Order: sequence, then C-alpha cells, then structure tokens
Amino acid sequence: MHSQFSPHRAARVDLPGRHGPIAALRSPAAGRDLGATALLVPGYTGSKEDFVPLLDPISDAGIEVVAVDLPGQYESTGPVAEAEYRPSALGVGLSELVAKLAAEGRRVLLLGHSFGGLVARGAVLAGAPVSGLTLLASGPSELPPGARRAALDQGEVVLRERGVEAAQQVNESRQALNPHWRVMSQELKDFYRTRFVRSSPAGLLGMGEALRTEPDLVAKLARTLRTTGTPCLVVCGELDDAWSAAAQRDMAERLDADFAALPGVVHSPNTEAPDALLGTVLPTWRAWLS
Repeated sequence: MHSQFSPHRAARVDLPGRHGPIAALRSPAAGRDLGATALLVPGYTGSKEDFVPLLDPISDAGIEVVAVDLPGQYESTGPVAEAEYRPSALGVGLSELVAKLAAEGRRVLLLGHSFGGLVARGAVLAGAPVSGLTLLASGPSELPPGARRAALDQGEVVLRERGVEAAQQVNESRQALNPHWRVMSQELKDFYRTRFVRSSPAGLLGMGEALRTEPDLVAKLARTLRTTGTPCLVVCGELDDAWSAAAQRDMAERLDADFAALPGVVHSPNTEAPDALLGTVLPTWRAWLS
C-alpha cells in the first residue's frame, strides 16, 4: 500500500523562495539523466509528502524530481496576507522557482495536483519557462458545488472564529465517517493532523477562498501554451469528487491537451494509484523530452 510514508531516496532540502525557504524533497536522476526536472506541486492542505510514491520511479526514469510544500504549507514559510495565497500570486513565486531550476540547465516538467494545478497554471501564465505542464485532478475554475466546497465554507467559519486546532478537530470528525479513515494507520492520521496545524492560517483561508472564487482561465492558458509551444497533459481519477472527470476532459479539449482518466480512482492518483498514474505521465514526459 502506498502512502506519504512509503520508502524513498529523496533528500529533504530547502529551496530559495520569495517569502522564505521552500521545503522540498529532491532526488537526482538515476542512471541516464534526461536533463529534466519534474517539479511537483501539492493541493490544498497537502504537502510534498503527497508525492512520495512517485519520487523513486520518476528518478529511476532519468528525471530529477523536486516535490515542494507551497508557501504557508506545512514546512514552507509563507506570506502574511490572505490575498498572497491566490493562484496568481503563488504562481509568480512558483515561476521564479522554475526559472532557477531552468538556469541550472534543466528542462522543467511542471505538475500541479488539485489546488496546485491552479497554482501551476498561474506560474505558466506568469511566464514560467516549462517544457511541459501536467494538471492532475485539477479544474478549470472554482470548485463546483458539492461536499468539498461545503467543507470549505464550514472550515472558514471555524478557522476565523476558533483557530486552526478547532478546524482540524472538525476535519477529523468529518473524516471519521469515511470507511478509509477508520482503517488508516495512526501514524498517517497523526501526520495529517501535524501538517494541518503547522500550516499558515492565512494560507488556509486564502487558498480556501481561491478555491471558491477562481475564474475560468482555460482560454488564456490555451493561448499561452500555444504561443510558447508548451505541451499539456490533464490526468484525473474517473471518480474524482472535486472537479468531475467530464469537466476535466472538457478542459483538456479546450487546452488541446492529452487527457487520461484513471479507472476506479478518486481525487488523489498520486497516493491512490501511483503505478497507474506513472504509467500515464512517464511515457508522455519522455515524448515531450525527445
């Protein structure tokens, strides 16, 4: 079973960021180096550890891999103002990191999961010199109505009135109704709790607001990708309960991007079905680099 505690060879490092150190897991390419770096960006309340099952296989494929905490997430320093956590603002900072990696002579393959996909989109729109963009379980705009959006609405009230610890207690009460939570290891439950309470309250509020207000920028992104000649891949679980697979397929068509829906997978292919995800992204990335 794969999780944030799966074994891996990556080293914990700090990378330079505009708001302070960016916490990352970084592993060099193993064997024949293809001269590329996969930069992996997590979703809301996530962290670099969400990509642990992907790290060694990407490295073994000859691609350096860097998974980060977004500013304000878990171990990364973040800004004070909530507005600085919108995808456009975070995208500018991410584009600077892409530029630094590119300056090392690497071709950067940018992947963003969920909210991280909106940030990755913001980075490309800010001029990030990427050699390919992968949007993983991410959507064209704000979260549609549903359980995840309702949880954001409830979470904002608790966060503002009672703080992060109380918000995490509400999260755990809701998760307790999920059969998967009941069989989850205590180690993993403790990790989820620790990273949530270590995250910036302003970041949680700002990102949460963005998930409820982000406009549809697909046409703008399509023009940018077309102008720069940047290839794009959209991947999701066929059972995604954030943005539907149909909505993501439509986004891929509008972007003139490749599309894949992974059978039986919900919102986190990176931990739910990493082998299936790798079976889609690695051949695509190799084609982009050839």
